[in-house]
Amino acid sequence: MSFPSATEIDVLEVIPQRAPIVMIDALTHADAEKTISNFQIRESCIFCNDGFLSESGMIENIAQTGAAGFGYLDKQAGKQVSLGFIASIKNIEIHQLPKVGEVVQTEVVNQEPVMGFNIIIGKIILNDTIIASCEMRIFVQP
Repeated sequence: MSFPSATEIDVLEVIPQRAPIVMIDALTHADAEKTISNFQIRESCIFCNDGFLSESGMIENIAQTGAAGFGYLDKQAGKQVSLGFIASIKNIEIHQLPKVGEVVQTEVVNQEPVMGFNIIIGKIILNDTIIASCEMRIFVQP
């Protein structure tokens, strides 16, 4: 049996997080180079403050999008989804906090791994405008 495409998969199959910390709703694209997810900001989100998604929630959204992409590739290869940890964040820019009710699209581009760390460049897009971006190094537990 073939594994479903990224647009057909339940994100809980490819990330280790569970409610209330799940910060992506759907994968719209996943391959070895890039992962794209969607997330609707909800009032019940633990990372929301005063009607906006917080900076820490935006960072977690980028990290989970990266994790979902790697998890999707693991599942396609018939492996168990790996557990990853944010090791560092660089060049973070947050231009705008999304409001409750808005849907953000998050895009993560995989870089070459360095010394056992996966490196991703992530950006969050709202209404065709980049509202946040950063580089992350993620340690993946073997």
